[in-house]
Amino acid sequence: MQCYIGVDVGSISAKGAIVNESREVLAACYRRTQGRPVESIKMVLAAIRKSLPPDAVIAGCGTTGSARVLAGTMLGADVVKNEIIAHAVAAGHFHPDASTIIEIGGQDSKLILLENQIPVDFAMNTVCAAGTGSFLDHQATRLGVPIEQFGDYALKSRNRIHIASRCTVFAESDMIHKTQLGVQRDDIIAGLCAAVVRNYLNTVAKGKELRPAVLFQGGVAANTGVKKAFEESLNRELIIPEYFLVMGAVGAALLCTKEAKKSSSFIGFTNCIEMQFESRGFECNECPNQCEIVQACRENKTVAMYGSRCGKY
Repeated sequence: MQCYIGVDVGSISAKGAIVNESREVLAACYRRTQGRPVESIKMVLAAIRKSLPPDAVIAGCGTTGSARVLAGTMLGADVVKNEIIAHAVAAGHFHPDASTIIEIGGQDSKLILLENQIPVDFAMNTVCAAGTGSFLDHQATRLGVPIEQFGDYALKSRNRIHIASRCTVFAESDMIHKTQLGVQRDDIIAGLCAAVVRNYLNTVAKGKELRPAVLFQGGVAANTGVKKAFEESLNRELIIPEYFLVMGAVGAALLCTKEAKKSSSFIGFTNCIEMQFESRGFECNECPNQCEIVQACRENKTVAMYGSRCGKY
């Protein structure tokens, strides 16, 4: 059986998936990176390998996410694509009628518009993280509520309050002020969920038409409070795909089924998990660009260098 691996490494999490030649998902895994992407990739590979069929042959490996180049260099990936393409491919595979993808992760949020399963437009958040998962994580810690239960608290609210949504600093100050006034925690949490939605619609989705069917993907899709706030604002139901946490990884694997080579350059599960891999950075001063160069080393041997604008490295 030919199988394909997809790995999605973002700002706070690493995801992995395996699909077979029939484009069915055999395994999926989600791990927090905790500032150590290389170790997280190894953990993800170790987890999904357990679900690999005995007769499986790895026919392709794809990477995506903000650390896709690092992951691709580490694994010997055949396909390295941005997360817009990966999410669009996965969404179209599971929901061919999808026209809009709302994707909110740890430190970025995306809007992807589809026509006949092809991405025709997209937008991402800029410098502010007010509409992302890390913002909710931080506020959950401050309120003493596990982030996994954040949505449940929001649904209990009977008097949702307004929380500033323009930026993280204002939102946090407003939340602290409401707490000091004695506002119920459920109402504050519901207000925070609504603030995330307002921020997304006013910044990322500004000027865009969100046509049905609308898919909600990324880690924040697990938050029932945010989902409810989106549905109230858009006046339509959101669809949460079965693999909403790992859609980028699934998309990377599916891309391999389309762009598979005669023989994969994937270096193997054992090599990936057991090898010594690290990346080093330095600044090139040989021209005014002063590029930050990344040097990827496998077993203390340089296997790739990237980051230069002039093409020297």
